[in-house]
Amino acid sequence: MADCVAAKKTHKSDMETVYDRFAQSYDAGRDAFNMDAVLEDFFSVLGSGSGALLDLGCGAGVPFDDAFVQRGWSVTGVDFSEPMLELARRNVPQMETLRLDMRSADFGAGSFQAAIAAYSLFHIPAEDQFTLLERIFGWLHPGGKLLFTYATREYTGSDSFDGYKEFMGQRLFYSHRTPQELFARLDEIGFELLAEDYREIGGETFLWVTAGKPASVGAQ
Repeated sequence: MADCVAAKKTHKSDMETVYDRFAQSYDAGRDAFNMDAVLEDFFSVLGSGSGALLDLGCGAGVPFDDAFVQRGWSVTGVDFSEPMLELARRNVPQMETLRLDMRSADFGAGSFQAAIAAYSLFHIPAEDQFTLLERIFGWLHPGGKLLFTYATREYTGSDSFDGYKEFMGQRLFYSHRTPQELFARLDEIGFELLAEDYREIGGETFLWVTAGKPASVGAQ
């Protein structure tokens, strides 16, 4: 428990430093992570039309934000790394960027038709993840969809994990619970589980989750 508390206190500044440090190398290496299938599947769930997208941990803005802008969506990207946001503004000048810890974000009820947290949610402590997922539920318009990446045993080697692993030569904080606990919490919040796909991308295996806010549920 003490280690988890310490992680909550320290990982934000650690993470900011790490992402600031390798923003350029991260952007240069993004082609190793092909997201075509992820995007195709999510757009098939979203259907035709456009709306407002929230990208939590938007990084350099590609490929997700760029793909949505090209389809006529308005995009709001949140990230705590200014160098990453500078890349996002260059790569996708049409998107709005906010420099924030995603846990500090605050939007009106029903503000977005879709939300994404790709390779970002598992970098905050698990209980903070569940709190944020509840807030995202409120920010989504009824019928809105959420796509996020979740760490599991396939990546960390443990059913539940709170600690550090190496990525691109840097120590990054990761946290997750079992998929079963995650799905139970999503259900408690009110989400409908639409898809759960283990995908190996760039030599890494993560669980990609698509969830929906029921169309019959009013904005909260």
